[in-house]
Amino acid sequence: MLKKRFFKTKAEADITFEFACDTNNALMSDDTVELFADFNDWQALPMKYIKKDKVFRTKVRLPENKQFHFRYLINSNEWHNDHKADLYLPNSFGTDNSVVSTLRTA
Repeated sequence: MLKKRFFKTKAEADITFEFACDTNNALMSDDTVELFADFNDWQALPMKYIKKDKVFRTKVRLPENKQFHFRYLINSNEWHNDHKADLYLPNSFGTDNSVVSTLRTA
C-alpha cells in the first residue's frame, strides 16, 4: 500500500511503502521485506515490521512529478508487487513492476 504526503513549500513528496502480513502468506515479524526501486538504483531498502499494524513499512522522500518503479522482495527469494500501486509496467525480466507517481493532483 502507498501513502503520499506532499509539501507546500518543497517540490517533494513523502511516500510510505507498506507491505501487509497476509495470513495466506503466513508472513511473520521475523521474516524480511525489502523495497527495491529505481530511485535508489535497485538497492535493497529494509522495511521495518510494525507489530500494531501487522505491516512492514518504510518512508522515502521523492521529487515531485515523476514516476518510480519498485518491487518488494520477501525473505530474499520471492518478488511481490504492491496491489495498491498507481500503475504496473513490464520489466526486462518478463514480469511487471509496481509504479508510484509523485504527480501532485489538486
